[in-house]
Amino acid sequence: MLFVDNQNITDPCHNLALEEFLLRHVQIDEPLLLFYINEPSVIIGRNQNTLEEVDPEYVKENGIHLVRRLSGGGAVYHDLGNLNFSFITQGQHDLHNFARFTAPVIRVLNTMGLAAELRGRSDIFAAGKKISGNAQYASRGRMFSHGTILFDSNLAELLKAINPRQLQIESKAVQSIRSHVTNIRELLSQDMDIATFKQTLLRGIFATDVIPTYDLSAAEWEQVAQITAETYNTWEWNIGRSPKFNVQKTERYAVGKIDLRIDVEKGRIQGLKIYGDFAGQKEVTELESFLIGVRYDRSSLESALADQNLSPYFGVLETETFLDLLY
Repeated sequence: MLFVDNQNITDPCHNLALEEFLLRHVQIDEPLLLFYINEPSVIIGRNQNTLEEVDPEYVKENGIHLVRRLSGGGAVYHDLGNLNFSFITQGQHDLHNFARFTAPVIRVLNTMGLAAELRGRSDIFAAGKKISGNAQYASRGRMFSHGTILFDSNLAELLKAINPRQLQIESKAVQSIRSHVTNIRELLSQDMDIATFKQTLLRGIFATDVIPTYDLSAAEWEQVAQITAETYNTWEWNIGRSPKFNVQKTERYAVGKIDLRIDVEKGRIQGLKIYGDFAGQKEVTELESFLIGVRYDRSSLESALADQNLSPYFGVLETETFLDLLY
């Protein structure tokens, strides 16, 4: 096995691009091990609907990255207190065999005094609480099995970023998640930072202080940068790839009740119906048609409606008020 040094990059788009590059373009028989630590980010599963899994406004306002990964499964929160690992191997015979790839991690955790174990199909537990979730992806005769380890993550931010924006975040919700997951740092008998933990885990997995490595060439790093730019940094991959979904929004205003039925596909409005008991002078079908094809994110909707006077459709209604209902 060879270790791949990610050069301490904390950009999740770049790290996921590096993982994909190792999977698709480094055709060697030797297994590869990649570690990476990401800046605050929500990493969405391959088949998830981004807008249903996160609070997009909270994510945007707090500078949290929102990135879709190759593997399936649920949304996870990463920050500088998370250590992520990925085993990339030739062949697909170990697909769904999470025990093989979590075993080296569990073994080292046990040597550190943690009673770690694999529970269910793909989760690592310690002290009765979840500390790691794992997922896999296979392509063209190769696969990776990757997981995130909660070392010293901000669990309150995890809850705020991943839960839908309709959820009221309260202290009891944070306590609830703390009853199910925990940070490894809280369990260690001897305190350490995440850099030390990373090195301890690395030396333990390889059972040596001299770690064999695979060093990317300058040309390979350029390919990683290209994958970053063309996939993981794009709206089309992170948002537009969301499966088709429907939204119903209803609110009563001074002008009357407004009921919206919105069909979203590939991140854009494909269908819109506006119902209600408001009394406008113009047919709302004009407004419905105008919004077809617009990206279903607040900034795009705001730009589209910037020069629109909504009063002829509804009566006196501020654009900002309609935006709050629409998105």
